[in-house]
Amino acid sequence: MSVRYGSRSRSGTMVSTWLNGLVSGTAFSYAAYFAGGATATDQVDKFAFPADIHSVLAVGLSANTTSLAGAANAGSAAYFAGGYSGSAVDTVDKLAFVDDSRSTLGTGLSSARGGLAGAANSGTAAYFAGGDSASTVDKFAFSDDSRSTLGTGLSAGKSGLGGTANSGTAAYFAGGYAGGYVATVDKFAFSDDSRSASTALSGDRGSLAGASNSGTAAYFAGGYSSATGRVATVDKFAFSDDSRTTLGTGLSSALNYAAGAANSGTAAYFAGGTAGSGGVTTVDKFAFSDDSRTTLAQGLDPGRDSLAGAANSETLV
Repeated sequence: MSVRYGSRSRSGTMVSTWLNGLVSGTAFSYAAYFAGGATATDQVDKFAFPADIHSVLAVGLSANTTSLAGAANAGSAAYFAGGYSGSAVDTVDKLAFVDDSRSTLGTGLSSARGGLAGAANSGTAAYFAGGDSASTVDKFAFSDDSRSTLGTGLSAGKSGLGGTANSGTAAYFAGGYAGGYVATVDKFAFSDDSRSASTALSGDRGSLAGASNSGTAAYFAGGYSSATGRVATVDKFAFSDDSRTTLGTGLSSALNYAAGAANSGTAAYFAGGTAGSGGVTTVDKFAFSDDSRTTLAQGLDPGRDSLAGAANSETLV
């Protein structure tokens, strides 16, 4: 299998962390990670690419946590931030992909909050936005894990939004609850962290999940709509012009509070969530080649909602 791995700089130049890994002898773990969730667990489930082999990490989060957010520095580490652990927390846990070990950042979020969303400019920084009706966007530089807070936050204070990114270009934070469910998509350009409005979702909804095929499109799946309740909808946003289409095949069931992660260039994974009677084990996989959906034979164990996702992709361009 041919593997390409890297992240785009602002000039568009490819930086190959995979080649660096070959030189240093590092063995990267290419996989999707789904962490925490109701009813407040520290468990981290791992689905190894390309065969989607499931395992549970021996070391989980630093505390039982639900309604947290995830983002990843491909080739290096996943970051899981905030959430509720009895009460809202500001914790940011870091999982090193080389050995799945966990550390906790000395500097957490700028405020304790749950119901936030994450996205990353791989090789540069993670962004954690919103939560508990805040408009705050915290940025963690991957070079030293230091935190800054953007001068321009979300267009409104939101909870239950979804996040994903076109690495090297922009982060997208979609939907959520801001006094009512919204369809808004805020876009943050990585060049200067400025915010603009992207094309909106196909309908208002919160508690949705995001994942991206970097360089091609963002996918926002599921959620809860004021009009119809839980939805199976998957909206796709082409990065070339931010135009939106809605997939003919949605999730395998209508649900909210799922988590998303992607093997960029190959497939998006949407895991867990609730269909109204507790958390589900389901992991739906959407092939980027034709947007077709399959459901993994082995899902989460146990099922849960309000979890977070991040991935170490085999390909990131």
